[in-house]
Amino acid sequence: FVITVAQLGDRSFSGAHKCIIFLNWASEPSFGLLFDIDGVLVRGKTPIPAAKRAFQKLVDAKGQFLVPVVFVTNAGNCLRQKKADQLSHILGVPISQDQVMMSHSPLRMFKKYHDKYVLVSGQGPVLDIAKNVGFTNVVSIDMLRESFPLLDMVDHNRRPKVPSSPVVNLPRVEAVVLFGEPIRWETNLQLIIDVLLTNGNLSNVYETTHSTHLPLLACNMDLMWMAEAHSPRFGHGTFMVCLENIYKKITGKDLKYEALMGKPSELTYHFAEFLIREQAAERGWRAPIRSLYAIGDNLMTDIYGANLYNRYLDERMARKSTKAVANMVTGAGTPASVPQEVDMDNGWESELASPSATSCKSILVCTGVYNPHMELPKDANQCIKETVFHGHRDFRFDPALVEPEKIVEDVDAAVELIFEMEKFGTAV
Repeated sequence: FVITVAQLGDRSFSGAHKCIIFLNWASEPSFGLLFDIDGVLVRGKTPIPAAKRAFQKLVDAKGQFLVPVVFVTNAGNCLRQKKADQLSHILGVPISQDQVMMSHSPLRMFKKYHDKYVLVSGQGPVLDIAKNVGFTNVVSIDMLRESFPLLDMVDHNRRPKVPSSPVVNLPRVEAVVLFGEPIRWETNLQLIIDVLLTNGNLSNVYETTHSTHLPLLACNMDLMWMAEAHSPRFGHGTFMVCLENIYKKITGKDLKYEALMGKPSELTYHFAEFLIREQAAERGWRAPIRSLYAIGDNLMTDIYGANLYNRYLDERMARKSTKAVANMVTGAGTPASVPQEVDMDNGWESELASPSATSCKSILVCTGVYNPHMELPKDANQCIKETVFHGHRDFRFDPALVEPEKIVEDVDAAVELIFEMEKFGTAV
């Protein structure tokens, strides 16, 4: 076994220090951990001190993880390997890219778009990111600007100095993928709207009478995120609010998404659970992973998403029970008369094996977006979490989904709590 010593401050005892020794026996874990990054492990580029302490508890003397761990971030402006290298440096333990899930990682499952010409929006190496998740024909916003120089007109300094005509050398765009917030919002908003309203052919004029538009896939719905500033900063969700409202103002119709990825999407947690299972299998752990623990700092993404996936797992178990009962009633070997929706899972599940997890518990830390010292409402019956919903407009607000299973001071306390809940080791 591995002995890990943890030193606790006066959180538990006034003025006293408590020494906890976890005896991590060589038993196989039946749980996995999903860590948010911004606000949990780092603030911008500054590590949160508790993060390194937490991860010293999660690895053995050889640096191997004692339980399966996946980092689930809504960031999408770099490749997984770069994020893994950053985390290895910050946490002082080796992290592989297979342990990192960016907001765009589930795009690997959308194979029907991989051969289409897609416009990508965001910042960082967007073309490399798109190709890394499977797209083969990619067009960037800058490529559109170069081919159609008259379209980007907000910034007077970037307008063509002399009359210019389109340089048409791009194929028709067939789908749009939003990776994350861009640098020049006005340029991206303008050209994405142009693509949607011309059905992908920017040589055409607007057509606002169509009831549908090109497929639109979006990653990272965070309205705000926590960097080094005292207050949260705009996230990609804010950019999406702008895009949605501009589209509706022009057409009178709602912008529709083919898929929404990143927390709090069930799709994201399903993919993360798949990575947890893959990691356990690679380590040779045969015990099925039954419990997931999602540790985050944002009620509207981390907590909402974990609770939403937990609800999905509950409903899935209920459907399986209903089917089993129906089969028992009709007799062994006889197909049961089960409603179609009982026997069908979400379309994206066909790309992955069925989950082994039966629960996903949410743990909220107080080092990021969530502020436990906010002024409480004057009405004691009004929950502060119900005042304003920062989630995406396509996710129905349910107060129960922003209620964390546990609230702890930081990620170190979260790991200690999970070990205690799972009886993974012995405290003395």
